[in-house]
Amino acid sequence: MTAETSQTLDRGLRVLKLLADTDHGLTVTELSNKLGVNRTVVYRLLATLEQHALVRRDLGGRARVGLGVLRLGRQVHPLVREAALPALRSLAEDIGATAHLTLVDGSDALAVAVVEPTWTDYHVAYRAGFRHPLDRGAAGRAILSARQHTAAGHPGYTLTHGELEAGASGAAAPLVGVSGVEGSVGVVMLADAVPERVGPRVLDAAREVADALR
Repeated sequence: MTAETSQTLDRGLRVLKLLADTDHGLTVTELSNKLGVNRTVVYRLLATLEQHALVRRDLGGRARVGLGVLRLGRQVHPLVREAALPALRSLAEDIGATAHLTLVDGSDALAVAVVEPTWTDYHVAYRAGFRHPLDRGAAGRAILSARQHTAAGHPGYTLTHGELEAGASGAAAPLVGVSGVEGSVGVVMLADAVPERVGPRVLDAAREVADALR
């Protein structure tokens, strides 16, 4: 801690991080031990965070992350979208296909940024806000692949055809190494198969977006 920082705020943020890292919540005693402070301090921190709906406590007294965190999380999308747009524009223009950034939203894949090429005669209409199950389409499958390969390095890119729209093919690569963000970068095109050079190019774009978000 330095003279310019707040010890109370630091502890409150540490509480949120600890709760975010557990699925079953933590008791006041457990938080006290992890933070190295007495129970009275933890009670005060939890009471303050509860007032802002950032923490909730169940009937057993275990503290968990509150729904207020979701409201804050929604504001992350515009920031992520802004950081990703340069790489998406370059990808769309280079490939001549609609490029998109997709993030996980519950059990769905949600497109939060879309860039269409400017020079093609036709391309797939794909809009920000479009959602689909994670296990359908290249964007969602790339994210699932990253979950399965976290211990084995970069999972590479995913190719699909006709899973979300008849006659359309997709290629996507997951965002890797970005704390707190789970998503993918990809393209969708009207083609029976994805050209060979597209997969590696999408992989490069995903790395560019990941670098911009770190």
